Amino acid sequence: MLAIVIPYYKHTFFESTLLALKSQTNKQFAVYIGDDAGPDDPKELIEKYKDAFTINYKRFDSNLGSISLVKQWERCLDMVQDETWVVILGDDDVVSDSFVAEFYNHLDEITKLKIDVVRYSTVVINEDGEEISKTHKHPKLETASDFLIRKFKGGTRSSLSEYIFKKEKIDAIKFKDFPLAWSSDLLGVIEFSCGNNIYTINSALVYFRLSRKNITGKTDSIEKNEAWFHFYDYLLTNFGKQYSKELINMLFNRLEKVQLNNKKTPLRWMRLFLLYVRFHQYHRFLLLFLKIKRSIR
Repeated sequence: MLAIVIPYYKHTFFESTLLALKSQTNKQFAVYIGDDAGPDDPKELIEKYKDAFTINYKRFDSNLGSISLVKQWERCLDMVQDETWVVILGDDDVVSDSFVAEFYNHLDEITKLKIDVVRYSTVVINEDGEEISKTHKHPKLETASDFLIRKFKGGTRSSLSEYIFKKEKIDAIKFKDFPLAWSSDLLGVIEFSCGNNIYTINSALVYFRLSRKNITGKTDSIEKNEAWFHFYDYLLTNFGKQYSKELINMLFNRLEKVQLNNKKTPLRWMRLFLLYVRFHQYHRFLLLFLKIKRSIR
């Protein structure tokens, strides 16, 4: 069975999320709502939809998302009972009516192929629910490294709500706790797939809401810069030896860019130098040194 976990904090778009779940043509799912001590009490809305599908609600005593969004995800995931598959759905995101039905329609093939990560097509919507992007579709089967290359080339996007994960993989591997959980979800996709393909269901949609009220809609920050550095560093350190030259070069390009955007980080400079040594990228070190030298003239 499928668990739909909603780390709840804000009321603004929450009814749209619940309404989308009420509209599911297949009701074989349970919803777990973990209230991060938010300012808006959702009980009235939950009461309104309690007969439409199975809801498990818990209000936590403290706000954890402001300290660690990943830890908020984890305590919400701890609410899950015996479901095998889990989607972590944003409290402002929406799914199409056939989201659950299409998962079960493909489940036999997903099981046969030993898939651990399932992905949906997505459309970005604004605060008014209007579509502001094309439909982002994906190959039916795709390795994590091919997905990264495609994403780095600007050929696709990614957000947590569009994935269904094997619960046992989340429990065993865990989301990495980067600042603001920025790129923690993307790394989860890579790690939870465990070297197997990501399986895409293009016949249903997740509508990702871009607004000023969520982290994605906010401008870049020191925290995001720090998270990107950790993400690229982690990929090179843990998977770099398996990656193609093309992907390694992409990761170094991005790592250098975030480092140049926050130069006053001596430990990061040391870390970057060690990666140059490990991957024999001495020419990159020289080129970066010359670039910095020219910039301060």
